[in-house]
Amino acid sequence: MTTQKYRNYIAGEWVEGVTISQDINPSDTSDVVAEYAQADKVQTETAIEAARAAAPGWANFGVQARADLLDKIGLQILARSKELGELLSREEGKTLPEGIGEVVRAANIFRFFGGEVLRRSGELVPSVRPGIDVELVREPLGVVGIIAPWNFPAAIPAWKCAPALAYGNCVVFKPADLVPGTAHAMAQIIVEAGMPEGVFNFVMGRGSVVGDTIVNDPRVDAITFTGSVETGRKVAASAVARMAKFQLEMGGKNPLVVLDDADLKTAVECAVNGAFFSTGQRCTASSRLVVTKGIHDKFVAAMVERLKSLSVDNALKEGTHIGPVVDKNQLNQDLFYIEEGKKEGATLTHGGNQLKRDTEGFYLEPALFTDTSNDMRINREEVFGPVATVIAANDYDDALAIANDTPFGLSSGICTSSLKYASDFRKNSQAGMVMVNLPTAGVDYHVPFGGRKGSSYGPREQGRYAQEFYTTVKTSYVLA
Repeated sequence: MTTQKYRNYIAGEWVEGVTISQDINPSDTSDVVAEYAQADKVQTETAIEAARAAAPGWANFGVQARADLLDKIGLQILARSKELGELLSREEGKTLPEGIGEVVRAANIFRFFGGEVLRRSGELVPSVRPGIDVELVREPLGVVGIIAPWNFPAAIPAWKCAPALAYGNCVVFKPADLVPGTAHAMAQIIVEAGMPEGVFNFVMGRGSVVGDTIVNDPRVDAITFTGSVETGRKVAASAVARMAKFQLEMGGKNPLVVLDDADLKTAVECAVNGAFFSTGQRCTASSRLVVTKGIHDKFVAAMVERLKSLSVDNALKEGTHIGPVVDKNQLNQDLFYIEEGKKEGATLTHGGNQLKRDTEGFYLEPALFTDTSNDMRINREEVFGPVATVIAANDYDDALAIANDTPFGLSSGICTSSLKYASDFRKNSQAGMVMVNLPTAGVDYHVPFGGRKGSSYGPREQGRYAQEFYTTVKTSYVLA
């Protein structure tokens, strides 16, 4: 069987790369999903030049036509949600229901921003000087460089590309090198919907080549990046050096607080969903379970029983609850932190073993640590896998202090039946998103996404708040 080969889309043409990369199925490493072109610096610069040339025309493109185009893209993604969801699960390792759900979310994001095109507004205000009017309007930035991560191959590209295009910017989009398939399929939909030449450019390749070129090119007016803290800091330094606008999403070490008065079943489901679904490969995952002493032992026992009931298997297999880790490097990182936790004195209460299945893949049994303290490395650094820790707290005040004692601040949650504690936690949790009796992972597409401290930098993503990043404000004075 011949392996399919896919190309980059640059300046209105599908073009070969200088090399190719194989997309490997983490559920079955003998399965090559396809081969994808890898661009070099010159090809990336060509894409940037095409976007720069197309920027004036796209900025003045009719709003109804732009709204219709984005809505059409969303409808096409939705119509192919099962097909694209299967592709996503095959290349990334999410279960099939998770993969389909993510694609549907991507479709809804495009449709939402299609509506935002027509909802844009300005202000007309009186000047403090008689006879003068002041008009405030938002204008596109020009060219936006988009660098997406591997853990959400459909949703994150959608929530970056859709608002960039909606607000009149041209795009140079680099998907994650590890999972280019879903992004390529979405790029095809965007192109076939009728996107004008040069407005949307899709460039696959290594971050050290394609990513660095995008970040450092003076013709790129803004960069939106989701990925590791280390890479995010490099993006920030490069952007600041040339005074480019930038937006960073860099992960979390999210707490789920469980108080003595919590409904035990609700708390366990929140913890399992948040910590282990999507193989724990979410920046919003509940990696720290902060549990007060009155419910601690019952919670741990219930968690172990619930984890025993979960099936870890091929992402496309019916009945699978948790798919494989995305690749060998990530599996090794997860195993490293599991061993590190043991060395630090934590008790591995459940799991943490590599698993064998019918197909060769990167399968890891969900790991739950107990007897941990918040100063342990496994509670300070993002593991990004199906690994969670339990930290015992004396009471609510102690739990809140532990929850906030982290260099990250993306998402947090609390399980309680107390309105008092729920309200106080919502107010005092140092996170950008707070959940009450819900998993820390799982957010709507029409409201802001982002965090505080080391998790995020710059304006929020998603919803109407996206305009803060993808536009610039112009103030005009007119003699009446």
